[in-house]
Amino acid sequence: MEGLVDQKYYPFGKGKIKIKIPDSVKIGLNTDELKLLENVDLTDAPEELMHARDIWLVSFYFAGMRISDVLRLKHSDFQNERLHYTMGKNAKTGSLKVSEKVLKILDKYPKAGKHDLIFPDLQILPDIKDTYEVQKKIPVALRRIDRHLKKVVEMAGIKKTVTMHIARHTFGNLSGDKIPIQLLQKLYRHTSITTTIGYQGNFIHKDADDALEAVIGV
Repeated sequence: MEGLVDQKYYPFGKGKIKIKIPDSVKIGLNTDELKLLENVDLTDAPEELMHARDIWLVSFYFAGMRISDVLRLKHSDFQNERLHYTMGKNAKTGSLKVSEKVLKILDKYPKAGKHDLIFPDLQILPDIKDTYEVQKKIPVALRRIDRHLKKVVEMAGIKKTVTMHIARHTFGNLSGDKIPIQLLQKLYRHTSITTTIGYQGNFIHKDADDALEAVIGV
């Protein structure tokens, strides 16, 4: 099809029409909702529901770690009660303290299979170093986990929609302006602090709320 229409008639590009994509609304769980998710009784629920909740919580406990990194966590990444891993998106490395809450989850997943993975979702792959196959499998696993999370959330009595990505928004929401932006950049593994400022701005409302109340009253 290339060459059928002269480039000058193409409506998009530099100096022409620009498509503006609106910002998405980022809403995480509040403290009470998080406790409901942590404490919902899944004793008699199907194993996949417990599995989905465990993965979500691990993501949240590690500052909203992306699902692609959670699913690739290995037992060998945990040494001396610290997590040492490299983020898949930007190859940034780092180390985080492993909380007691995470350790309790890890205890449910003993070493199994040839890949040393914590969670079994990618275990069926013949070669975990095959980036192409791993990237194909992750979206499939994500859809399955999000589907199970929906059932967990219903059981917990939470009215919000909760997906794996909401774990990251929840950390952002609960951290608010309590953590210095430089530390948040380190936790999020953002290459640029501008990215951190832009992201965290979605969850800091105090200044705007105070300004509004100053005019209209409480």
